[in-house]
Amino acid sequence: MSEPIKPMRSIAARLALTTTGLVASVLVAVVAIWATSQRNAIRDATEHEASSIATGLAAAWTNELIDENWNQIRTMLIVVLQQSPDVVYVFVSDRRQDSRIIAAEPSDQTDRFIPDLVPLATTRAANQDRQQVRTLETHLLRDVVIDGHVRARRGDKIVEVAADVRAFAGTRSFGVLRVGLSTHRIDAVLARTLRDVVFVAAGFLVLGLVAALFVAQRIASPVRSLERSAVRMAEGDLTHRANVQRTDEIGALATTFNDMASALEESFGRLEATLRSFERFVPRKFLGVVAPEGIEKIRVGARATRTITILFSDIRGYTSLSEATTAEQMFELLNDYLGRMGAEIDARGGFIDKYIGDAIMALFDDEKADLAVEAALAMRRSLELWNVEREARGEPRVDTGIGLHRGEVIMGTVGYASRMDSTVIGDAVNLASRVEGLTKNYHCAILITDDLRLALENPERFEITLVDAAAKVKGKDVAVALYSVEEKA
Repeated sequence: MSEPIKPMRSIAARLALTTTGLVASVLVAVVAIWATSQRNAIRDATEHEASSIATGLAAAWTNELIDENWNQIRTMLIVVLQQSPDVVYVFVSDRRQDSRIIAAEPSDQTDRFIPDLVPLATTRAANQDRQQVRTLETHLLRDVVIDGHVRARRGDKIVEVAADVRAFAGTRSFGVLRVGLSTHRIDAVLARTLRDVVFVAAGFLVLGLVAALFVAQRIASPVRSLERSAVRMAEGDLTHRANVQRTDEIGALATTFNDMASALEESFGRLEATLRSFERFVPRKFLGVVAPEGIEKIRVGARATRTITILFSDIRGYTSLSEATTAEQMFELLNDYLGRMGAEIDARGGFIDKYIGDAIMALFDDEKADLAVEAALAMRRSLELWNVEREARGEPRVDTGIGLHRGEVIMGTVGYASRMDSTVIGDAVNLASRVEGLTKNYHCAILITDDLRLALENPERFEITLVDAAAKVKGKDVAVALYSVEEKA
């Protein structure tokens, strides 16, 4: 049963909020575009104004700079600031004196080589000798105070224009004239715009809420009914169907919902059957390692390291047995044998990783290695019962060898996108296979390694006998201790 819907999460509230949100978003987008265009227009106008001032003053003060008439320039700077309230500062530097500022407003910047009003990078860019005017966007590092009045504050954005002072176009620059203009007007326009948007958006928000609530109430009831039906299906009741009797879009939705429920019921039935069939090829425990998020997300190269017990079992004299029977008889024999052995492995928590002809490779990932040994003994008992049945039918006996080892392996998938397979690799797998092959040499039905023997919790339950304290196993440089295992008398 679904939980009660909170008021702010109801369809009415969501529809109202969505509607008003869309309206507000459109308004904000339109105003933002307009505000951006206005800001760009004002910025362009500001840059053009600063450029005009800088180029005009640079041309007008060429002779004064060449003649080093500093007082005349400083007097004219005061006039410039009085006539242009947006001008925050004006610097005139002389390249012949290593770019020393010979005239400036504010006046405390005079005789400096680097003004402390703007970042050093701004000064470096302005002092470059270029033919064109340099326009830079920067900010103030401190308050600008002229004649006791604060003209601009620290952190204010500034548009600076730097123009070279030359006697003639293309000649060497004698100095640089820098004019900094405040962008306060741009910020003021944007602030007023945003304030107006808030009031407009608030009005549309109220209208949208009222309209949306009215519409939502008319569709909320059938939608809640569909929601309850969806919850029941989510809980696993795929036989449930929605009961909504309407002729509008909601009724059509309910009909589609019921059609979907029928299709889901049929699809899930096929999917469950497919999963059951898939698990016959790849064990569930293996999938839990290489595809913890589901088989639909399994990928090539997925792997995990585990310490497990590996069991190898092989029919002795399989080739001779095959030659004495037809292919069809051998096929039936093999399936009968594998079915009996697999049942004993499954019953003790193991799973078969793969069949290699008549050989069985089984894995036991439980921490109790005892279960693997119990499975091996159970396989021998089942084999003996099967042989009794075969002898009664006049068929030859079948004998097997079983080798077990416990060690670290990598479980994962190999192949490529179109064809992959699950596998287990590691030295422990190879050793278990070699141990199974040695059962013929030592005339033992079951052989285990010392690593497995030490992992047993209750070794006294089994008849364990040392067969070889230092057996040489193919592919291993270090000798391995091998033990035979039999039923406890």
